[in-house]
Amino acid sequence: MTSLTETLARRAVERTVAERHTTYVDEMRRVVDATYRLIERTGSVDPPMREILRETGLSTQAFYRYFQSKDELMLLVLDDGRRQLLGYLEHRMARATSPEQKVRQWIEGVLAQAVDATAAARTRPFVANQDRLAEAFPEDHQASVDALVRQLAAVVGDDRAAESIYLLTMGALHRHLTHGTRPTVAEIDALVRFSLGGTRALGRNRGSGMRH
Repeated sequence: MTSLTETLARRAVERTVAERHTTYVDEMRRVVDATYRLIERTGSVDPPMREILRETGLSTQAFYRYFQSKDELMLLVLDDGRRQLLGYLEHRMARATSPEQKVRQWIEGVLAQAVDATAAARTRPFVANQDRLAEAFPEDHQASVDALVRQLAAVVGDDRAAESIYLLTMGALHRHLTHGTRPTVAEIDALVRFSLGGTRALGRNRGSGMRH
C-alpha cells in the first residue's frame, strides 16, 4: 500500500512538473514572438545570436535552457508560421460551400499575406529566403509545402493539380512581396479561373473531378 507521504510527494512533483511545463511553453512562445519581430524588422531569417538575445532579453544560459541551438529556435519559428497559415486557410475554406469556392478562398488567403502590411513584413523574409531555408532545413521546409498541398488536394482530388495551384499562387505571392505590390481582384480572378480550369482538365483526363 502506498503511504500518504508518497502520495503527497508524487502530487507535489506532478504539480511542479506541470507548472514548469507551462512556464517553459509561455517563455518559448515569448521567444518565438520576439524572433518574429526581429526577422520582420531586419528582413533576415538568420539573425545573429546576439541580436536574438537582445530582442528576447535572455542570457545565453537562459536561451540554451529552452533550445539546444539557434537552428532549433528557427525550426520552431518555421513550424509556428506553417501552423498559423494552415489554420488561417482552413478557417477561410470552412466558410465556402463548394470545392470551387474553397480553392478561391485558399488562393485569396495565401495572397492576403501580400495585402496586409503587417503580414507582408513578417512573411517577406521567409519568401525571399525560401531557397536558403530549404537548404538549411530541408525536411521542415518540405513538410510545410506538403501540408499546404495536401490541404488543397483534399478539395481538388488530385495531387498534381494541388501542387500546380500551390506553385502558381506562391509564385504570385513571391513577386508581390519582392516588389512591395498587392494583388488585384482581376489577378486573383484570373489565377482562380486558370487553376480551376487546369484541375477540371486533369480530372477529365483521369476520369475524375473535384471532390464535393
